[in-house]
Amino acid sequence: MVSSFLGNFVEWFDYGAYSYLAVTIGHVFFPGDIRNSTFMAFALFAVSFLIRPFGAFFWGYWGDKLGRTKALAWSIIIMTGCTVLIGCLPGAGAIGLAAPIALLILRLGQGFSAAGEYAGASALLTEFAPRQRRGMFAAVVPASTSSGLLLGSLFATALYGLLDEAAMASWGWRIPFLVAGPMGLVGLYIRRKVEDTPAFKAHTTRQMAVVRQGQQKPPSPTLVLFRDHAKELLQGFGIVLLNAVGFYVVLTFMPTYLSENLGYDAGASQFATTLSLVTYIAFIFMTGFIADRIGRRMALILASATFIVLSLPAFWLMSTGHYWLAVLALVLMGAFLSLNDGAMPSAVSELYPTAVRFSGFALVFNIGNALFGGPMSAVNTWLIDSTGNTLWPAYILIGAAVLSLIAVLTSKDRSRQDIDYPDPAADPAVDPRTDAA
Repeated sequence: MVSSFLGNFVEWFDYGAYSYLAVTIGHVFFPGDIRNSTFMAFALFAVSFLIRPFGAFFWGYWGDKLGRTKALAWSIIIMTGCTVLIGCLPGAGAIGLAAPIALLILRLGQGFSAAGEYAGASALLTEFAPRQRRGMFAAVVPASTSSGLLLGSLFATALYGLLDEAAMASWGWRIPFLVAGPMGLVGLYIRRKVEDTPAFKAHTTRQMAVVRQGQQKPPSPTLVLFRDHAKELLQGFGIVLLNAVGFYVVLTFMPTYLSENLGYDAGASQFATTLSLVTYIAFIFMTGFIADRIGRRMALILASATFIVLSLPAFWLMSTGHYWLAVLALVLMGAFLSLNDGAMPSAVSELYPTAVRFSGFALVFNIGNALFGGPMSAVNTWLIDSTGNTLWPAYILIGAAVLSLIAVLTSKDRSRQDIDYPDPAADPAVDPRTDAA
């Protein structure tokens, strides 16, 4: 559990730092008009997500074929290296066009490595957890991502408060990226001490028995996933949609939205988002516990319904110009999101059998984030600037909640089933009558 928390924490600490420092990073690498430079910084943030589906195929195959822990160890190595190198990059004023190109390459490396992190940690924790506590165990994953974002938020708030604009542009923005180095090494050390899960070991034993008996060679996890679990792929994609949109709208885009679109002070906007993050973290284990009690399906239904009904009122409160009403609205949005995200990791993990669990989760999570998560800041910025309507984030959240609700309603709740239900398609020696799915 500790290794999964630390790994995700480091991965998402960088994403938080980049997002919260987007205005300064945009100025350093894309000098010019502040709106254009901020948009370019967010666009680069979004572009790095385009490689995540490719990373999902790579890490998913590796995690299902060779083990969860090996994939997760290499994921954190690549992420940590790219993060530290970003902190060492000179700006456009020093090396011109080479600066944003180098930043793009390193962001692509981060996106590739991150593709295996959330899914792998979710599969690992779900497989290690007792049946009646899988929701609580898997809630460690969103708790770790949001904790990373929280530290990024605190770094940004402190840096903006302590340093002037020149110092921030010169060296202040580099600090969070360089700090990620030692944290990543600690996470790697712990991960290398963790064995693979009992479910994965049992699956490997079944496949080795097939090979020893001279039966057919076990098929590729990717082939099995697309051939035999297409329905679950569509359902998983729909379930992660609200997480993808909600996470990046509520927990990363808000500082820029409140300051640049609604006119609040930049420091006050950072503080409001920090309170929302704290609320999210405080509630996430409780919602994982709730998902263990009422089932993943019911918890996700309640979360989707809450976003459908309350997103517009929350964003209207933010737009009133009264700061503490905006804070209240943002804190409530953090609580709404925790209800969804506390149940989502275990729910998606349970959609797939052990043989393709890492691949299935990695693909739906990363495709969802590549298409609808990472681009959210840039898309919202463009829509608001083009139309003048500051309620666009609410409309997008409602649309995501509707699609997620449909996916949840059509899926099966496996909260009460054994996590290691053998798949005859992936384990040819298994009698189909033993499949608990």
